[in-house]
Amino acid sequence: MKSIVLQTGRIISGMSAAFNAAQPLLTMAGRVYVSWVFFASGLTKIADWETTLFLFEYEYHVPFLPVVLAAYLATLAELVVPVLLTTGLASRLSAIVLSIVNVVAVISLEEIAPAALYGHVIWGLILAHIVFWGAGQLSADHFIKWLYNKRLPQANAA
Repeated sequence: MKSIVLQTGRIISGMSAAFNAAQPLLTMAGRVYVSWVFFASGLTKIADWETTLFLFEYEYHVPFLPVVLAAYLATLAELVVPVLLTTGLASRLSAIVLSIVNVVAVISLEEIAPAALYGHVIWGLILAHIVFWGAGQLSADHFIKWLYNKRLPQANAA
């Protein structure tokens, strides 16, 4: 019985190590996936600006903002913030901004197809992961923190 418990513990420990090693890659894949979804939406908006303005005026009902301002802000956010999120620079703030865009997109539509809603939920969960756990080891944020911590002892010694 004792050997079964020990063997099970070794298996679980090995699996845990393998999953921990894959975590930075999966976190980066999530960042890139969500970034591409929003960036592609921004590219669609600038490809036909007249249609974008039409949709913001008649289809999307963005609360509290004038139509043209809402169109510009959404397009700007969808083109700039995904670049930051992909690189992992200011990733938590970037994920919060895209979460706001995501929520506004859902509440701005009077009717949304279930499949589209599920997509927004998945993107929201990936963004929540980044907000709460950060961008991971394969990010500019992690590299900047590493540089800061590396130089901090030298600055205190001087």
